[in-house]
Amino acid sequence: MAKKVAGMFKLQLKAGEATMAPPVGPAFGQRGLNGMEFVKQFNAKTSKQAGTILPIVVTFYSDKSFTFIVKSPPAAVLLIKAAGIPKGSAEPHKTKVGKVTTAQLEEIVNIKKDDLSAESLEAAISMIKGTARSMGITVVD
Repeated sequence: MAKKVAGMFKLQLKAGEATMAPPVGPAFGQRGLNGMEFVKQFNAKTSKQAGTILPIVVTFYSDKSFTFIVKSPPAAVLLIKAAGIPKGSAEPHKTKVGKVTTAQLEEIVNIKKDDLSAESLEAAISMIKGTARSMGITVVD
């Protein structure tokens, strides 16, 4: 018999560094779920990507069990890493803070291909270019 889904929620955590401190503790505690079990499973599953921010979708069931899916890092995080900058621009259309190449955009698309809704490589690259532009990052060929 299939378990009855009670709900789902999303978190963003650093890979391999989850603790019961917020946001994990409150998110699991208010739903009566075992947060420590999640922390152990998440840290074991993401230890190779340590330090990278990862989105997680947690599905919990009526019997207080849960499953989670780890998504690819946000495009903004990957762009910051590729451009070698500490953060995006406060005024993206006036102040440019970094540069990325089209080849770097293709690498980012390959990392995110499962989570993007684009139908082609060109469309996916265009999506990532838009994110770069809104962060004050210039795309060069």
